[in-house]
Amino acid sequence: MDEAKSIEMLQEHGIRPTANRIVLLMALGKAEHPLTMMELEDKVDTIDKSNVFRALALFREHHLVHVLQDGADAVRYELCHSHEEGHDEDIHAHFYCERCGQTFCLNDIAVPSVALPEGYRMSTINYLIKGLCPKCST
Repeated sequence: MDEAKSIEMLQEHGIRPTANRIVLLMALGKAEHPLTMMELEDKVDTIDKSNVFRALALFREHHLVHVLQDGADAVRYELCHSHEEGHDEDIHAHFYCERCGQTFCLNDIAVPSVALPEGYRMSTINYLIKGLCPKCST
């Protein structure tokens, strides 16, 4: 993801594009898997931890990132490609490898719909499969 696309995405989500936010969004856009805050900090070592945290909170509030718990109870962030706040068009399953600790996006596996009891309102869903990835299962 380049700088121009990052600026466009920030603006589409009602976020003012600052230098730090652009750098963070580009790092998330280039990531091959969901990142922990620590992994993201390592990728953008020019931005301090508090600014990374605030930007991720803002991205989450404006539906620009998905937040998921991986199989090791770590919080991971990934870029959300939806454009509509009330509807998430890129909900997908994730796979956590119990040997290498990597979390993978399974974009082609749809998350099944869930019928909640009356009075409950869902805000998000996290569909995580645990096991061994192809590299670790050989």
